[in-house]
Amino acid sequence: MAENGNGSVKEGFEMPEIKYTKLFINGEFVDAASGKEFETRDPRTGDVIANIAEADKVDVDLAVKAAREAFDHGPWPRMSGYERGRILHKYADLIEQHIEELAALDGIDAGKLFAFGKAVDIPGAIRMLRYYASAADKIHGETLKLNGAYQGYTLKEPIGVVGVIIPWNFPSMMFFLKVSPALAAGCTVVVKPAEQTPLSALFYAKLAKEAGIPDGALNVVNGFGPTAGAALTSHMDVDNISFTGSPEIGSVIMQSAATSNLKTVSLELGGKSPMIIFDDANLDMAVGLASAAVFFNKGEICVAGSRVYVQEGIYDEFVKKVIEVAKGWVVGDPFDPKVNMGPQVDKVQYERVLKYIEYGKRDGATLLTGGKPCGEKGYYIEPTIFADVKEDMKIAQDEIFGPVMSLIKFKTIEEAIERANCTKYGLAAGILTNDINIANRVSRSVRAGTVWINCYFVFDADAPFGGFKMSGFGRDQGMNAIEKYLQVKSVITPIYNSPWL
Repeated sequence: MAENGNGSVKEGFEMPEIKYTKLFINGEFVDAASGKEFETRDPRTGDVIANIAEADKVDVDLAVKAAREAFDHGPWPRMSGYERGRILHKYADLIEQHIEELAALDGIDAGKLFAFGKAVDIPGAIRMLRYYASAADKIHGETLKLNGAYQGYTLKEPIGVVGVIIPWNFPSMMFFLKVSPALAAGCTVVVKPAEQTPLSALFYAKLAKEAGIPDGALNVVNGFGPTAGAALTSHMDVDNISFTGSPEIGSVIMQSAATSNLKTVSLELGGKSPMIIFDDANLDMAVGLASAAVFFNKGEICVAGSRVYVQEGIYDEFVKKVIEVAKGWVVGDPFDPKVNMGPQVDKVQYERVLKYIEYGKRDGATLLTGGKPCGEKGYYIEPTIFADVKEDMKIAQDEIFGPVMSLIKFKTIEEAIERANCTKYGLAAGILTNDINIANRVSRSVRAGTVWINCYFVFDADAPFGGFKMSGFGRDQGMNAIEKYLQVKSVITPIYNSPWL
């Protein structure tokens, strides 16, 4: 493991120029009305990358006004789905021309692995955009069979102005997870990116204009939740809010929507996902999947399989092997191709993870490996594994969002199901077994929106994604996602002198 958190950067690589730092409203980059700015920092060092325009209510009002005008009177919702799709495909083409630059922006802003960003994150965002670009001309209603001399049909109409609030762990993918279906549906959008990671969102705004998305159809307002976020969720001219973040903020957003104009809300609110490993599982595969399920992206992923349940017959051997794997993960500069894990996104998250490691020790869990910061600067933490974890411990109940694995031994299938469901969350789960009957039973018993069997982190634009319980409601991905941004209207007319009904 790298001891200095300053892994060598690939020779010849140049850091990206920071081109866009203002708000993007009605097709133009503008300063905040107040002139205020905030700092975005490089988690590798803690140094300031750039000063970013900070939106307040006045700026959000301007962005929503632009989006409302673009929806009520502009061309975007009045284009055919085919025309919208062509523009969105052009948008995807432009992003493809800037993959390396965008991956680098997410690397310096969020501490994400540069090589992974180039190979997976940005290409995945592009695929998401193309999926919905291709879906834009496939939105249709139904013909109804009415009782009497009437004919009826349904229309699916864009809901209007959509407010999108995205987190910092996957800045590019989360942007297009929500913006793509909303734009394909014919809605106009105001995006508030996480204050920790605004850089790529602003770049995407510029490319949207270049692609031909009309002014006002896509706006980006950088800022903080209590100011810009609150102004967006309570705005009387916003028709829908799509949010990914914590249950606590999700609850505040629902209250804000209810006390304003009863706008519709979809929420993805994180998880505490179980990875259930049975005695008959392939042990080496199980160790590899379990390690990646919690250490990938430094544990900053909502579906992290941070509760690892291992059946007693293979538990001891699993523990020995998973410790070896964790010790072999290289922590360091995310631009170094040899590195497996970069820094936590910022100082706040870094300190939160270290605090939960102390909770684990205090509550009686056994620290098997890791548990310490890495390096002289930056926000690096060792991959950490606890054993002897009980369900009532904070490390087993709370979403840590860091590289912390909790190991729990179990005996029977019934025990595994009961313990896996012992959480307020229900976002995802993993099941590792070679017995199809166990796989079927457990997958139907675990209360989670996505269940992976003998795999993990398999996402696809066509597979709906969302949670049960306090992991939220509504689905991203798939055609289910586009339905969030549509309203159904019934149209009924009388039929005169029809030869049949």
